Amino acid sequence: SEGEAFRFIRTIATTKKPIVAAVGGAAVGIGTTMLLHCELVYAAPDTRFQLPFVSLGLVPEAASSYLLPAIAGYQRAAELLLLGRPFGVDKALAAGFVTEVIAKDALLDYARDPAGALAALPPASVQLSKQLMKRASGAQVAAAMAEECSVFRERLAGPEAKEAMTAFFEKR
Repeated sequence: SEGEAFRFIRTIATTKKPIVAAVGGAAVGIGTTMLLHCELVYAAPDTRFQLPFVSLGLVPEAASSYLLPAIAGYQRAAELLLLGRPFGVDKALAAGFVTEVIAKDALLDYARDPAGALAALPPASVQLSKQLMKRASGAQVAAAMAEECSVFRERLAGPEAKEAMTAFFEKR
């Protein structure tokens, strides 16, 4: 059966309404991949992103193996997904999935403004415009999610993931 995290990502990937995100602090794994499905992403300057799947013996999830190369370009995506090193807002901006960097103390208020502006627009026009922008990638996103989910589950039960998790918890 599908886990909660996979249901959550499928829901945000297919919701009709635009999603505005405000992110600060650590955005690790799904905390970063979910942003690839958002229409607007505002981040505090101290935000740290990381996609540690490979180093944990796993594979990317949330259609990030499809979306990140499409958004950032193949080489930028390869660096972020394969090496899995932490990175900051400058790299996230360059990768194209952060809209703007906003001072931490102003972040939520700043993000509320475009969220309110979107909510005030004619709802059918907003939803149809989002649908039109995502029409070309919808089937690829769904296919990537299904394949990633299947491989992720296999990897999670495998020896590389078990060793990586043990090493992590033993701080090796």
